[in-house]
Amino acid sequence: MRTERTVLEELLPGLDSTLSDHDWDVLERPDSPAFAAFKKAGGPALLVPSEHSGTGADPVQAVRVQRAVASRSPSLAVATTMHHFSVASLVETHRVNQGLEWMLLEGVARDGLLLASGFAEGQPGQHILSPTMRAEQTADGQVFISGSKKPCSLAHSMDLLTASVTVPLADGDGTQMAVALVPAGSDGMRVEPFWTAPVLAGAESDAVILDRVPVPEDLLVRISPEASGGLDALQTAGFLWFELLMTASYLGAASALAERVLLSNRVPVTEQAAIVTELEAVMSAVEGIAFRMAGGFSGQEALATSLVCRYSAQDAIARAVQRCVESLGGMAFISDPQVAYLASCTQALAFHPPSRSRMAVAVRDYFAGASLTIA
Repeated sequence: MRTERTVLEELLPGLDSTLSDHDWDVLERPDSPAFAAFKKAGGPALLVPSEHSGTGADPVQAVRVQRAVASRSPSLAVATTMHHFSVASLVETHRVNQGLEWMLLEGVARDGLLLASGFAEGQPGQHILSPTMRAEQTADGQVFISGSKKPCSLAHSMDLLTASVTVPLADGDGTQMAVALVPAGSDGMRVEPFWTAPVLAGAESDAVILDRVPVPEDLLVRISPEASGGLDALQTAGFLWFELLMTASYLGAASALAERVLLSNRVPVTEQAAIVTELEAVMSAVEGIAFRMAGGFSGQEALATSLVCRYSAQDAIARAVQRCVESLGGMAFISDPQVAYLASCTQALAFHPPSRSRMAVAVRDYFAGASLTIA
């Protein structure tokens, strides 16, 4: 991962060395120091466009960063994928809406804010901006939102929760969609335990509950009703980023195991080469889509391609991890808890939306000529 770690150092200087200075289990627990290191290195600004004071990483740089980060801390990579997903969704919202989203993006970059995602990226049949929270507006115009997101990565370390709501039109009758940005610690917001598994505990994927939380007007990004036709593009763009960054993250966890195999003089070179070939083929596929995204690749074809890549990656990563564990041997598995931990981490890629089983009919129908729908 020389290329990936070089890009990580260029864009987020010092993060790789800081993560390397900590024991792996310290980074993977709920009170992990990884998020502070990520913020110090400028991580929150990674996908904020340069014209809004951000780093402006392109898709290829972004997937390389996520693979490198995950090789040090899978929990940090998985959690920050949700931050990057939220930022990318705001960027696309600004492209569609041409509103004041740029001010929020500048705030993320300038102040190093971490965004937790309350978007509907896991809700069957919903747009990413389909309402995930309930909103009510009082007679004096104040908006309160209620609802929950569980699991919600960055539940304890977030600065803002991004959530989609339906609100009354500011002028006239009717409703419109909006993105609410809720500051952590707001009245009516609470975090409850949810994630009990030790694997990826450092991602802080607990439950975030909102009970009539007031949202000031300047923290409501209203989406013009005239822009509703752009929501399909927004959903597609959000899923593209989500699938590629999440795939790169779990590939990074598998790559950490592969590094151990490459450093072992007890593993036959043919087995070392086979493992590397499996994982690098995945990265080539991810980078290929990312390169095309940077050149304007979008729409249903891009989304279908990203899903095919992600589902193929699940199988390739599983095969490579099995070979890694077998090559390292039983004594390594027994004596080094990180081997079992990394192997367990990589299984979680299958749990992220949309699942392969739910998408089977939609993918088949798309390649038979139908439109692609997220099931």
